[in-house]
Amino acid sequence: MLIAWLAHLYTASGAVLAFLAALAVIAQDYRAAFFWLALQIVVDATDGMLARRAQVSTRIPWFNGAKLDDIVDYLTYVFVPALIVWRAGLVSDGWALVVASAMVLSSAYGFNCAAAKTADHYFTGFPSYWNIVAFYLYTLGWPRVANAALVVLLSLAVFVPIRYVYPSRTVQLKPVTIGLGLVWGALMLLMLWEYPDVPRTVFWASLVYPSYYFAASVWLQFGSGLR
Repeated sequence: MLIAWLAHLYTASGAVLAFLAALAVIAQDYRAAFFWLALQIVVDATDGMLARRAQVSTRIPWFNGAKLDDIVDYLTYVFVPALIVWRAGLVSDGWALVVASAMVLSSAYGFNCAAAKTADHYFTGFPSYWNIVAFYLYTLGWPRVANAALVVLLSLAVFVPIRYVYPSRTVQLKPVTIGLGLVWGALMLLMLWEYPDVPRTVFWASLVYPSYYFAASVWLQFGSGLR
C-alpha cells in the first residue's frame, strides 16, 4: 500500500509546483513560473505510468487518483497560465479578465465533460494546453490583440468535438509522438534557459512538434477512418 500512496503523492506534488509557479507569477518572475510548470509536465507525463505499475486502484480503491490528477492538471494547465496571461500583460488591460475567464471557464467545461478523454485514449476538444500557449505568447511578443484572438479561438476549440492525440497513451503514431515530444521538451527547456535571448533557430525548431501534434490529430480524426 505504501508504494500506492507514494505514487499518489508524486501526482499531488504537482499542486506544490502550481503554488510555486503562482508565487513566481505574483513576483513577476515569469521565467521561474514557466520552469515550475515545465517540471509539472514531467510529473504529469510519468505519474500515470507509476500509478498503473503501483496498481493504485487495486491497493487503494477508495481514493480517486483520477480526480487528484484532474485537480492538479487544472491548476497547472489552466489556472496558473491564465494568471500569467493576466499578470504579464499579454492582452490589453481592458480584455485581460475576459480572456482569462474564457480560459478557466472553457477548460472547466472540458475537464468535466464525460467525453473529455475517450476509451481509446484521445482528448475531445482542445485539451487545455494553456501553459504551452502562454509560454509561446510570452516568447513571441505578438501584439496583444493577436494574443487575445488566439486565446479566444482556442477557448472555443474546447467545445469542438475533434479528438486530439493523448501524447503518452494514444496508440496510433505513439513512437513518433513520444520521440518528437522528447526533442521538443529539450528545445523548450533550452528556450527557457536562454530567455530572453532565445535563438530563432531553436524557436522555429520548437514549433515542429506542435505543428505535428495538430496535424496528426486532424489526420487521425478525418483522414485515417478514426471515428
